[in-house]
Amino acid sequence: MASTRSLRLSLVLSVTLVWTSAGLGQEPAQAPSLETQSPPATPGTAGEAQRPGSISGTIIDPTGAVIKGAEVTLSIAGLPLRQKATSDSKGQFSFANVPPGPFQLAIQSTGFAAQTFSGTLEPGQTENLLPIMLSVGTAITSVEVGVPQIEVAQEELHVEEKQRVLGIVPNFYVTYIPNAAPLDMKQKFQLALRTVIDPFTLIVVAGTAGIQQAQDHFAAYGQGAQGYGKRFGAGYADTVDGTFFGGALFPWLLKQDPRYFYKGTGTIRARTSYAISRAFICKGDNGRWQPNYSGVLGELAAGGISNLYYPADDRHGVGLTFGNAAIGIAGNAVGNVFQEFVVPKLTPMLHKKDHNKSSLPQTAPNE
Repeated sequence: MASTRSLRLSLVLSVTLVWTSAGLGQEPAQAPSLETQSPPATPGTAGEAQRPGSISGTIIDPTGAVIKGAEVTLSIAGLPLRQKATSDSKGQFSFANVPPGPFQLAIQSTGFAAQTFSGTLEPGQTENLLPIMLSVGTAITSVEVGVPQIEVAQEELHVEEKQRVLGIVPNFYVTYIPNAAPLDMKQKFQLALRTVIDPFTLIVVAGTAGIQQAQDHFAAYGQGAQGYGKRFGAGYADTVDGTFFGGALFPWLLKQDPRYFYKGTGTIRARTSYAISRAFICKGDNGRWQPNYSGVLGELAAGGISNLYYPADDRHGVGLTFGNAAIGIAGNAVGNVFQEFVVPKLTPMLHKKDHNKSSLPQTAPNE
């Protein structure tokens, strides 16, 4: 029995030693290397790249006046959908929640050439564009497009009535559109009336009357408030007579256009010759150049009527009337040269370019 128990004990000890040796011979498990671990993902990175922004701007015409009702279409590269907006009374438009990336704006407005603008919007960016200028469209100024000619002329006249040298001096009787639509009777008188009631016109007449009184011109009018009033009245009557006779009545009766058609191209000599000749040549309502009868008759009529209200001592009959008419025609020639070379540079927004093209018309028609 003792030997049997000793044998069992020996077997148990042997098994224990074998199991322990097997356990001690195994390599311990290693912790994962830091180099093989992936960095944690940064939350919100993808969402930030797609954060929408906004686009806004203002639509103006060549004179710098805002354009109301212009249709603006926004296209996003890679997206089929398009957004549309209409400029408000201040010429402003805006688009919200615009996906980032390349975009294009297409602008259209009655009476103006279509315009496009391209750019790129960054994620979350608020894009305030520079004013986008629309030039008067030559395509819509043709009778062939089906738009009534009187409406085309009215749109062009609306632009002309906002033209001011240095932003102050009215410059209504000049068109920068080579094939401008002819004015009807109402529009010719409208342009004349707009000129004579302009505040700057009244200021010039008032200043001239003051100088005349200080130098005692037309002495028969006397001095004081009464004398100044007579000088102001006579000067304003001259302005009204010359403007309505030469710029409305005779152009209507003779079917001629009283405006100066800016040339803008060619050599200095050619442009100078063109400008001077426009004092004697005008464009008829039929679009053809012809003798400027309305301008010459307007100067004569204004000079003749002035004999009715100037003092008797300052009336010198028919000779003075023709002399003053000649001076007036010569003044028109000099003024036309000034219009051709100087005025466009002094008229705000007229020579500035929009994002893609110039606001000036290209070239006036040849004779």
